[in-house]
Amino acid sequence: MSVDVSVVIPVYNSAQYLPKLVSRLISVLEREAPQFEIILVDDGSTDGSWDVLSELWTRYPVHVMAIQLMRNYGQHNALMCGFRQTRGEYVVTMDDDLQNPPEEISKLLFKIRESGADLVYGVYAQKKHAAWRNVGSALVRRFYKMVLKVPIEPTSFRIIKSKLLKSILSYNKNFTYVDGLLTWNTQRIDAIVVEHQARMNGRSGYSMSRLLVLSLNLFTNFSLIPLQLVSVWGMFVAIVGLLFGVYFLVQSILANIVVTGYASIIVAILVLGGTQLLALGIIGEYLGRVHLNVNRKPQYVERQILCADPDSMSYSPTEQEVLASLGQGIDSSDIVY
Repeated sequence: MSVDVSVVIPVYNSAQYLPKLVSRLISVLEREAPQFEIILVDDGSTDGSWDVLSELWTRYPVHVMAIQLMRNYGQHNALMCGFRQTRGEYVVTMDDDLQNPPEEISKLLFKIRESGADLVYGVYAQKKHAAWRNVGSALVRRFYKMVLKVPIEPTSFRIIKSKLLKSILSYNKNFTYVDGLLTWNTQRIDAIVVEHQARMNGRSGYSMSRLLVLSLNLFTNFSLIPLQLVSVWGMFVAIVGLLFGVYFLVQSILANIVVTGYASIIVAILVLGGTQLLALGIIGEYLGRVHLNVNRKPQYVERQILCADPDSMSYSPTEQEVLASLGQGIDSSDIVY
């Protein structure tokens, strides 16, 4: 059965927020959409979030689906898991900590219907993150604009038309950046200002290191910019080296060089050696990702799924490939409910 709006939320150590989040979501969606679903993906939480999700599914079995992943795969991989279960004409994504007020979904729905866009971001007039988090997020947004040439800054609060969403579901690699995949498939992107509330307590699941990894995923999965920068730098160093070579050759012919310079040799060695190591590191990063994807490092693996209609459920690419290789069909008994 198709629904009007699907809401997909990756969950990580947010047990304290989940009951209020789901209650507010249901209140909003009952006004906005005749048929709706809320898909909550537990991305390896360690604080009892799954127990809370199980209770919420018991309380709201018609509208809530709960998925538990085998371990922590990251927010964007968890989103891909949730996306494959959606049935909605519109799909909303948001954070699990109530910093994105559920009531603001009304603005996203109005904007995507009124503008004709395929993707609408809820952008914040003022972000209520810690200062270091704002710096890290700004870095990711800057890289996004640089790599994908999109003027609108991405956020985790977005609404997507189902046709656009279906176009990215075939992507099954481990290194996932949802905004990059969406931008690859449409230019009809819009934004609307929404409220962003301060985190009541606890701390963000995104550390600075995770934000840097996300930036690296963006660069290496969707761009050749690092390799191109190394190529340009290598060409620059080569030209400078050639000019120095010509200069010293002329000085030698004119007998202006009495003692060979120790400093120039050391500088040349350090510059060339550093450039080579930098180039090898960047090339190695690309090769390493190719290696992991060739070895089929999974995008995610579900441990358990709770839903009211097992026949409507989709399977992860990894599960589909394993069952196909064994010559088996996909049966709902392969997942625990």
